[in-house]
Amino acid sequence: MSAAKLIRVRWLLAILPCVAMLCSCSEPVAEQSSKPIQWRFAIEETIGSVQHEYALKFKELIESRSQGAIEVTIYPYGTLGTSDQITELVDMGVIQFAMASPGHLGKLIPEVQVFLLHFVFSDDEEINNQVLNDNPELRRTFDELYARKRLKLLSIYSEGWQVWTTKKPIRTPEDFRGVKMRVMTSPLLLAAYAAYGASPTPLPYSEVYSALQLNMIDGQENPVFAIQEMSFYEVTDWMIFAKQSPFITTSVTNLEFFQSLPAEQQELVLETVEELNGYILEVQREFNLDRLELIRENKPGLNIVSDLTAEQREAFREASQAVREQFVELAGPEGQRLLDELIRAIKAAEAKRAQ
Repeated sequence: MSAAKLIRVRWLLAILPCVAMLCSCSEPVAEQSSKPIQWRFAIEETIGSVQHEYALKFKELIESRSQGAIEVTIYPYGTLGTSDQITELVDMGVIQFAMASPGHLGKLIPEVQVFLLHFVFSDDEEINNQVLNDNPELRRTFDELYARKRLKLLSIYSEGWQVWTTKKPIRTPEDFRGVKMRVMTSPLLLAAYAAYGASPTPLPYSEVYSALQLNMIDGQENPVFAIQEMSFYEVTDWMIFAKQSPFITTSVTNLEFFQSLPAEQQELVLETVEELNGYILEVQREFNLDRLELIRENKPGLNIVSDLTAEQREAFREASQAVREQFVELAGPEGQRLLDELIRAIKAAEAKRAQ
């Protein structure tokens, strides 16, 4: 038995009591008319995060619009395992809804790692939100990619710009030389920071604070709300806004489960997530602005570089281009078509906004 398979078996054995409890929540058909239907939603972040706010609003709207016929239970990060394990539970049908970010989902769907590439998206968050959710060609492409893995894509949204917190100032790729930068376990993120001259170091999210504190790593990237929530700013000296990439995540459901729902419940889910697309954009903006003020208050001596110059950003942009070739090698011709399609859609939306 391979090491990966052995780890998976051990994990399944470890959570078996939890899985059994979840499955036992499903009432026999004859009793469902008198008791609410149970839907389970697992997120990749903790209580108080952007993902948690999305799930709370989803719960509120579903329960209200179904007049109590459906109840949604939210499982924060760690309750049911890692992000990979959450996606597996969706595939198994144990939970019905989940967040699935490209940092881990890319192992299953290589093409979604397009969201990890630097300097692809517009500096305008509204344009990015519009392109990701309202462009019919792109949406059809992503829907098909997820469906091949028995997932139904519900929405794609940004949780805010990825911000660097480091122990030294970073304004050029040369400044990254020798910096041990924590990244998610993604080949493209490893390549992105290697291209800048850093020493990319994959680590679980839960270990980042202690690794910074013990000087095992020198920096990390996350949206502002996560930096404040996990106190990463306490163990770093600099906070740099380069706008190299937004943190994109997706919400998904089990495709077979979705297709088995009555037409009115399918419509309820689709209407709810469509409403959430605009709602969560404003939520993440508010979260990130408010949390930045908290960071300033709690650590007045923190050095914050709110904007790199156009010349400094261009140096990072140029260094990042080679990583696109690695993405195409990883995702193949379909990945190249997707990248080209995404860039075209963003440029078209920017041109339209400029008129």
